[in-house]
Amino acid sequence: MYSVIQQLGFLLLGGVFVWAGLEHFLRFRTITAQLGEQGFPAPIPLLAAGSLLEVAAGLCVVLGFYRPYAAAALVGFTIAASALALNFWRYSGQQRQGLRSAFIINFAVIGGLILAMTMAQ
Repeated sequence: MYSVIQQLGFLLLGGVFVWAGLEHFLRFRTITAQLGEQGFPAPIPLLAAGSLLEVAAGLCVVLGFYRPYAAAALVGFTIAASALALNFWRYSGQQRQGLRSAFIINFAVIGGLILAMTMAQ
């Protein structure tokens, strides 16, 4: 029973990244335009590379293929993406509040990824 629950956790954790990466590809032009307006450096190649990493590493977390390394890559990605795209400190009001909430939620995601890095297959 424990391993079924564990696999569900990996599915949910990795699945979030797969979903987000695929969504980024589906809305690529819109998202790169938004990132460019926010002053994001090199939005086209970075969004492509980040989205590819999200899908590939997310699948690895779900399937257990090099899970510790995939989770570690997603930790680095999540830290970088949070610092670059969720820079709430540059905004005020509702926009600041929304970005800050997403930034804080990413800390919980990083915690889950750290657990995934340490759990046996």
